[in-house]
Amino acid sequence: MDTRIRKIALEEHFSTPGLPNYAKAFTRHIDPEILRDLAARLSDFDDRRIQEMDQAGIAYCILSQTGPSVQGEQDARQAMAYAQASNDFLAQQIARHPTRFGGFATLAMHTPQQAVGELTRAVKQLGFKGALVNGHTFGAYYDDPSYDPFWEALQDLGVPLYLHPADAVATPRALEGHPELAGATWGWQVETASHALRLLFGGVFDRFPRVRVILGHMGEGLPFMRWRFDSRFAVYPHGVRLQRPPSSYIGTNILITTSGVCSAPALLGAIGEMGPEAVMFSVDYPYESTALAAEFIEQAPLDEEVRQLVCHGNAQRIFGL
Repeated sequence: MDTRIRKIALEEHFSTPGLPNYAKAFTRHIDPEILRDLAARLSDFDDRRIQEMDQAGIAYCILSQTGPSVQGEQDARQAMAYAQASNDFLAQQIARHPTRFGGFATLAMHTPQQAVGELTRAVKQLGFKGALVNGHTFGAYYDDPSYDPFWEALQDLGVPLYLHPADAVATPRALEGHPELAGATWGWQVETASHALRLLFGGVFDRFPRVRVILGHMGEGLPFMRWRFDSRFAVYPHGVRLQRPPSSYIGTNILITTSGVCSAPALLGAIGEMGPEAVMFSVDYPYESTALAAEFIEQAPLDEEVRQLVCHGNAQRIFGL
């Protein structure tokens, strides 16, 4: 690891023993042999995972329960129990490798009160670095004012929320008959970017200006549409009022990681749009290649100062590492 650029990775997944397999919808299009390998990697916290980290120069990972996690559990009480169990399990794994792993809390977002309680426990008692939530909860989006207590707690605790992709409530008509477009290929990007825009245009960042939401996959495409958001918002009189131009929230309240997008032109474009302090390295382990992600970020045509920020400096600052 000493010969590689030091890296911190933020979208790196594991699986909690005993948690129901809500991931069937996520994985139904994946070859069974690949699924077996993924399952082995998700359950490993030692030899294989740490070896890959060392080979790639990844000094530290913030781990999160693989999706859709408890966002797939309909019963609110059961979801809360599973979230607590998952966070306790992750805390045990972190305690075995405290210099290599941190944690994102699993949260049952079925009610804001549940989410606030477990977020507070995970951060204050377990030492977690924030939370990762897999999109909506059965059609509930978090721009709804009823979730303001959650955003207030997140702001007061000073930790980010990683908004991870999820399936849409219903398959969009444009994707019907094209399973190759569903999920990670395209459908999740549309769903997650739209959820993030609901937060932005719903005024969450005006009401809670210190809240930070992290999007993976090079920002789910949002950095490249900043100019157009400003242009069209200015001429569409829908009664929505924001304190700043829409673009200014993308790069301040909305931050991104490179997870799952190893494209130098896309990276340069995102940095050009948002600034070098808004972009962070990640892999999306084990669904993407650690080696490929490390090679990509080390060879991208960046100034070395910017490369250091993306690889580890921004994460150190944002998470207080």
